[in-house]
Amino acid sequence: MFKTIKDIFKIKNILPTILYFSIPALLFYILSFNILKSFDYSTMEIIRDFAQQVHKSSFLGFLSTIGSWMWVSSAAIGFFTYMTGMYGKKYKELLLLLALFSMLLAIDDFFMIHDRYIGQNICYGTYMILAITLLVRHLKLIIEINGFAFLFAGGLLALSIFTDLIQEYLPFKYSNIQIFEEAFKFIGAGTWLYFVSLVGSYYLIETVNKKKR
Repeated sequence: MFKTIKDIFKIKNILPTILYFSIPALLFYILSFNILKSFDYSTMEIIRDFAQQVHKSSFLGFLSTIGSWMWVSSAAIGFFTYMTGMYGKKYKELLLLLALFSMLLAIDDFFMIHDRYIGQNICYGTYMILAITLLVRHLKLIIEINGFAFLFAGGLLALSIFTDLIQEYLPFKYSNIQIFEEAFKFIGAGTWLYFVSLVGSYYLIETVNKKKR
C-alpha cells in the first residue's frame, strides 16, 4: 500500500502535472474571469452555461456545438501528433498546418468571429491562403494519404462560405438558406476530422504495415 502511494506521488509526476497543466489552467481561469468582469459581465454570465442562463434546453444550438467539437478535435489530433516528434519534417509541418487551420476554424465558429468582430473577407481570405499553402507544400503527401477526403472537405467548406456570401441575393427564406449553409459546414467539419485523423495515424499505420511485409 505504501509503495503504491509512493509511486503515485513521485516528484517526477507531480511537477510536470502542476507546472505545465494545472497552473496554466488556473491562470487562464483567473485571467479570463477578471477580463470579462472588467467588461461588466456578471459572475453567473461568465461561469454558467448559456442554456442555464436563458433557462432553455441543454440542446440549444446542439448542431453548432457538435460542429465546434469537431474542429477542436481535429486541432487536438494535429497538435498531439505533431508534439510526439516521431515524424519527418514535411510530415510534421503538414500536421502543424492542419492543427492551426482547425483551431482557427474552431475559434471562428465558436465565437462567431467573422460575423461580429473581423470582416468576412479577411477571415475567408485567411482560410483560402492556408488551404492553398497546404496544397502547394504537401500535395503529394495529401494525395498519398487520402486526396479525396481533403478535397471533399475543402469543397464542402467552400460551398458553405459561398452560400454565406450570396445568401442576400438568393430568393429563398433566410432560415432555409441557413439549413444548407450549416449542413455544408457540418459535413465538411466531419470529413475534415476524418482526414486529420488519417494524417495523424498515417505514420503508425505505415510502420506497422512495413513490419508485416
